[in-house]
Amino acid sequence: MAEGRVTVFGGTGFLGRRVVRRLAGEGWLVRVAARRPMVPAGADRRRVELAPADIRDEAAVAAALSGAAAAVNVVGLYVERGDATFQAVHVDGAARVAEEARKAGVQRLVHISGIGSDPASPSRYVAARGRGEAVVRTEFPAATLLRPSVLFGPDDAFLRNLAAITRLPVVPLFGRGGTRLQPAYVDDVATAFARALAAPATAGQTYELGGGTIHTYREILERVLVHQGRWRPLLPVPFAAWHLLAALAERLAEPPLTRDQITLMAADHVVPPGAATFQDLGIEPASLADQLANCLPAPDAFR
Repeated sequence: MAEGRVTVFGGTGFLGRRVVRRLAGEGWLVRVAARRPMVPAGADRRRVELAPADIRDEAAVAAALSGAAAAVNVVGLYVERGDATFQAVHVDGAARVAEEARKAGVQRLVHISGIGSDPASPSRYVAARGRGEAVVRTEFPAATLLRPSVLFGPDDAFLRNLAAITRLPVVPLFGRGGTRLQPAYVDDVATAFARALAAPATAGQTYELGGGTIHTYREILERVLVHQGRWRPLLPVPFAAWHLLAALAERLAEPPLTRDQITLMAADHVVPPGAATFQDLGIEPASLADQLANCLPAPDAFR
């Protein structure tokens, strides 16, 4: 049974809600730090407290960390809007949480990043994640870094968006659909946060969290189509054409597609050889194939 208070930044998001439930269930007093904090459905309300906070606000971050023994940062930004940029959230915000955690005497920090994070990546998102890791290591050297692949689970954006695409008469592919992905089940990633906090040996370590199986983008679309009982032709579309479409879409107030997302889809997102993984945390990760029926509505719901 865990003891003490843990502050979870981003505790209202898709992953954050599950992290809060998991930690509360293991005995932590969980402080949800978010711009509009709330108690996640299914969480033990007796073990959850709320702290309005934006990781871009130094005073709010410091207040949210007051009295905490541990901290978790699961704040994520996938599309830039206004002053909510990759730099502001994944670099400056990450540094602020790590610095204030150190100043507050927090003993453990677990920070979310992304699989293959690299400051030299052509993707602005992946590069910001890489720079964020560097500043977290500088401010809080004992931080544990978790790098999940694309997340999937009930009501996720990943599978829902694919299901929406497969309503089209012809389904466009990114290139020929050969990009390799290793989707990670969201509950497994939430468990990884709990395991990392519980095991002192994870301090200062980095874990690449890929799911139980590797699929190409085409294979995932085909599985979604089979689940829905549909057949659609799959149309290869060159990445150059996607970049042009995204450049036009970015002129909209709420672009459905960005050039950075296209850059992301041009690169494989799988666990590299020799990396520490789910198994090093004692977790056997679920595969997308095994969980697909639990993550998408029954086929009748799509007709």
